[in-house]
Amino acid sequence: MNVRYLVRFLAPRVASPRRAGSSLEVRENVPGSVRSGFTIIEVLIALAILVFGMTAVIGMLTFGAALTRTSLLRTSAASAMQAVVADLEETLFPPVRTGQSGASETEAGPPEEVKDRPLPSMPDVVYSARAKENPDRPLEYRVDVEMSWKAAGVRRETSFSTILVRETPFGERLRRLVVEGGADKLLVAPPPSPASQPR
Repeated sequence: MNVRYLVRFLAPRVASPRRAGSSLEVRENVPGSVRSGFTIIEVLIALAILVFGMTAVIGMLTFGAALTRTSLLRTSAASAMQAVVADLEETLFPPVRTGQSGASETEAGPPEEVKDRPLPSMPDVVYSARAKENPDRPLEYRVDVEMSWKAAGVRRETSFSTILVRETPFGERLRRLVVEGGADKLLVAPPPSPASQPR
């Protein structure tokens, strides 16, 4: 077989645009012929739709991240407030020894003013507290608390008020019961009578 014939047979045939009736002229002039590729307007419209969709998605992600961060800050602030109240219940009214002839009885003393005390469970939270006695109820105190903590490099502050009753702290009562065996010294409410229970 002739090599020239083989090369001529396998090579693609390119129509010359100069010749009349060539395949290029026929393709351009045939009505309804399909052209491949996109126009510049189609590409610009596709890019505009893509940019609009990506902007919407990024906006939703940013909004969701902001909501998550706000809820985390509120959760941490609420847990910090509960920890402050629990710490105040144990330390605001220090025990004072009472009794004659060296008796080891203790009762809750007057409230102390707290200034910039760090929380044991959260060292980055600092709080101050002031207690004011209720004139109608001598054992009841309104406690105004100012709390501050650091979050994301910014110092944040909040304040709230709570009501605390002047009583021996739970830890001290438990110590009396377990260590000293003074169960008779604890004030325990009597069980309700069967007549007073709802049916």
